[in-house]
Amino acid sequence: MAVELENVGLTVRGAVHIHPTSLRLERGTINVLLGATLSGKTTLMRLLAGLDQPSAGRVSYDGRDMTRVPVRKRNVAMVYQQFINYPALSVYENIASPLRVQGVPKAEIEAKVARAASLLRLEPYLQRTPLELSGGQQQRTAIARALVKGADLVLLDEPLANLDYKLREELRAELPRIFSESGAVFVYATTEPSEALLLGGNTATLHEGRVTQYGRTVDVYRQPHDRITAEVFSDPPMNFVDLELDGSHAHLPNGQHVPQVGTLQGLAAGSYVVGFRPNHVAVNNRPGLVPLAAKTAVSEITGSESFIHVDVGGFRWIALEAGVYELNPGTDLTIYLDPARFFVFDGNGRLVRAPQSEGGR
Repeated sequence: MAVELENVGLTVRGAVHIHPTSLRLERGTINVLLGATLSGKTTLMRLLAGLDQPSAGRVSYDGRDMTRVPVRKRNVAMVYQQFINYPALSVYENIASPLRVQGVPKAEIEAKVARAASLLRLEPYLQRTPLELSGGQQQRTAIARALVKGADLVLLDEPLANLDYKLREELRAELPRIFSESGAVFVYATTEPSEALLLGGNTATLHEGRVTQYGRTVDVYRQPHDRITAEVFSDPPMNFVDLELDGSHAHLPNGQHVPQVGTLQGLAAGSYVVGFRPNHVAVNNRPGLVPLAAKTAVSEITGSESFIHVDVGGFRWIALEAGVYELNPGTDLTIYLDPARFFVFDGNGRLVRAPQSEGGR
């Protein structure tokens, strides 16, 4: 089944919640909705499911107009960040409930529940009620129920947010295989760029109710069409700076400059905005990097990595380095940029040039 949005928009009491959006989501695909909180991810999911009606446009399943068809008449499953289970039923019965409604034979129910329970590490808890489970176990129960339903459209709204780190990473790695085998259309909402990259498939980036770009996840990450998309698809946030090119050098507003090489090479003289990800800002020199004077604002140590916030002539950037860096605020240091990793945008925020290869993340 293909799900298609044709110029679908939603306006509530004069406020635009979703700008006109056109998307086609194919059977057997995972489609990530990536954006900050309140960017419109959940609203778009509700429009896809039929929980809300659009103010304009058309929603179709396999070419059939479903715009005004209520959710109860659609074969849709949805899992929210806040788990929803039947408190009086056991975990087994919670998972089996959609199959019983469908009249599935007992043996088939047992097989499907067993498979879902094994995948989601729920076998020891099948006879417990949801109130006897942890939050993560309850969320796994809700995901298992959605998977066994066999829905044509499965919507997952930040479903792993309440799980512990180890299980979350295991499921992130396992879910793409489940999605591809099911034949359903999967839509997965997240605020985390790393989660979108791990899930793969396709990604739609959202900002203030507008889909800024849609395509293969890795393509959107490597070739964002505009500055907003690049910001949405970077965590920690992408660093930006205004540059003035004169044909040989790129001048920063604070008087520092870098040679016009890398992705800047060959660009016409004029004003541009350059973006670069924190993992492409170094505090240790390496061949081909360009030095700039900076001051430490704060360093955050995660254990294996350090996020070093620096001031560069009035600009606040973030460097991401492997290892532990204890730097006091106000410490002078030299940072190093790789012009080959610059994303170049014009004055309207449209992409002019991107790195040929991201070299990983």
